[in-house]
Amino acid sequence: MKVANSLRSLKQRHRDCRVVRRKGRVYVINKTQRRFKARQG
Repeated sequence: MKVANSLRSLKQRHRDCRVVRRKGRVYVINKTQRRFKARQG
């Protein structure tokens, strides 16, 4: 999992990426390609 300043650029790496808010943190998750995971905050 990457920790990034900007999740918008990571979201555009794959078309299945979703931006999700959990417990005050922002995550990029991807069900089909598991390697595209990122966290902010």
